[in-house]
Amino acid sequence: MKKLENKCMLITYADSMGENLKDLAFVMDKHFKDAVGGIHILPFFPSSGDRGFAPMDYHVVDKAFGDWDDIEKLSEKYYLMADYMINHISAQSEYYKDFLAKKDDSKYRDLFIRYKDFWKNGEPTQEEVDVIYKRKPRAPYVDAMFADGTTEKVWCTFDEEQIDINCKSDTAKEFIRDNLVNLCEHGLSIIRLDAFAYATKKAGSSCFFIEPEVWELMDGCQKIVEPYGVTLLPEIHEHYTMQQKIESHDYYVYDFALPMLLINALYYGQSTYLKNWLNICPRKQFTTLDTHDGIGVVDVKDLLPDDEIERTKEDIFKYGANVKKIYNTAAYNNLDIYQVNCSYYSALGDDDDAYLLARAVQFFAPGIPQVYYVGLLAGKNDLKLLEETKVGRNINRHYYKLDEIEREVTRPVVKDLLELMKFRNEHPAFDGEFILEDCGDDELVILRKNGDDFARLRANLRTKKFTIEHS
Repeated sequence: MKKLENKCMLITYADSMGENLKDLAFVMDKHFKDAVGGIHILPFFPSSGDRGFAPMDYHVVDKAFGDWDDIEKLSEKYYLMADYMINHISAQSEYYKDFLAKKDDSKYRDLFIRYKDFWKNGEPTQEEVDVIYKRKPRAPYVDAMFADGTTEKVWCTFDEEQIDINCKSDTAKEFIRDNLVNLCEHGLSIIRLDAFAYATKKAGSSCFFIEPEVWELMDGCQKIVEPYGVTLLPEIHEHYTMQQKIESHDYYVYDFALPMLLINALYYGQSTYLKNWLNICPRKQFTTLDTHDGIGVVDVKDLLPDDEIERTKEDIFKYGANVKKIYNTAAYNNLDIYQVNCSYYSALGDDDDAYLLARAVQFFAPGIPQVYYVGLLAGKNDLKLLEETKVGRNINRHYYKLDEIEREVTRPVVKDLLELMKFRNEHPAFDGEFILEDCGDDELVILRKNGDDFARLRANLRTKKFTIEHS
């Protein structure tokens, strides 16, 4: 098993670069082994929804993708990250089915958050509903329909296929331990705790990132994975101060603010807001420009003024290629106000120069870079998949066939990107200091220095041109 390294990480589904894990291993070895040091394989377990994020069982790999042997073979060449959806489990899982069948006689009766036990009178007041940080315009629940004909409300933050876990219960603690140990034993070096901030709930609160409970949960997970040398990465889309707080507890975090800040800088040829973030952002982090979700808006609150956020968000629909507001509405099953769905290449107008400059900044920024598979191939918005499925997020979830990948890697922009990634992986300067040098408002100059080794990026945000000088 390869351990975490300071090398570019690819984010991909098991069936997005070819049809399965064997295809993924093939294209990695043939085209990307020098550009990519690690892989985040998005949920590869049997699932009942949300493209894998409604897992039914963590002990098996979905047969459509392969098996644990495929995962372990990849882990010999690349450091691997997998998701653990700590907040929820599938409504089609054996755990929830057992609960519905046996109710109070089920050994999983305490695995779920039952409204009758959670709220003082079995129901939240309107005031309590109003303060919950939620994804629905009502109290977050579904009706559990028991085999005996009775019903009761159980907590459900996201889709109805994703039933929330009562992480405070002894049953859940054992459930979490069992699943994390299983993942650790199959060659993973990083486990991403998906929807982590939603997993701590307290009546009368926001039920989101509740302290000190959030640290008790995180530290408990850390004690489980520590003997295996596995790293935890909590996934949270929210105000940047939350990421800074997590880093202060010595955990890795995500830089979800960089994507929107870079778009703002490249659209308007201004570096002030971007420079400020690069100076104060966590150093123990993974950087992103694109993921399986959209381009985060909530993450730049107070890093960009409100009018700059609104201007940038609106101009994605103006300057971006083939992206329309309607794709972020109910017509495309997409009411998430926290992000804009668009491939990063298309958000920059399918402009090769702007896109390569954005990646260069990402690679020079503090942290370990992650590159989403669509971004790895400088992919445009997939309007065909979007219209076929009417799912907004699918605009940036193209399925690449093997012969298509063969064509895409010959494009100059992809070749240049792969060279940039190889340079980022191999040059020792990136294991040292990050220094932001003085320059004009429409420029960015970043020095990475490690002893006598150095690499300096000089970028012009107006012309979209950059140079790299290095030892």
